[in-house]
Amino acid sequence: MKIYTKTGDKGKTSLATGVRVSKSDARLDVYGTVDELNSFVGWLRSVVNESHNEWRTEVDSQLGWIQNRLFDVGAILAGAQMEVSEESTCRLEGWIDSMQAELPPLRAFILPGGSECVSVCHVCRTVTRRLERGVVELCEKGVMDTASELCCFVNRLSDYWFVLARWIGKNEQIAPVVWEK
Repeated sequence: MKIYTKTGDKGKTSLATGVRVSKSDARLDVYGTVDELNSFVGWLRSVVNESHNEWRTEVDSQLGWIQNRLFDVGAILAGAQMEVSEESTCRLEGWIDSMQAELPPLRAFILPGGSECVSVCHVCRTVTRRLERGVVELCEKGVMDTASELCCFVNRLSDYWFVLARWIGKNEQIAPVVWEK
């Protein structure tokens, strides 16, 4: 089977519902952000797995689960009849709480950096924030009407990246890069 279909050559593509839309449609922009984020998560998984730290298997498992949920998010944005579950958001919260319990209190603003792994976590965080803005915009425009748990999930995911960045930095014994006024 060939990878190209030629059905998009004139600037249109099909949503999961079969409806054809312009490739400039806001939904495509937002699920393009999901695809971009998933690519960065793949990069993060590669960096984590090259690290040889004892925590890499656990983090890799979390990242793999997140990549699969991001595919779900993309499908939802494309019109598939599915949802992100509250259980998925709760799973992220459990990971966040577990990592947060090992971290010192936050006393300053943290800048991205310190190691490649920490930096990629911050890239994932910022792309997730862009995704969140796009989902909210689709909801405000009435394009999506069942996005409440999707919004919660995406918001929590950006929190996950921030805490993961701090947690990895601590475990790599890398001091956080602190904002200096």
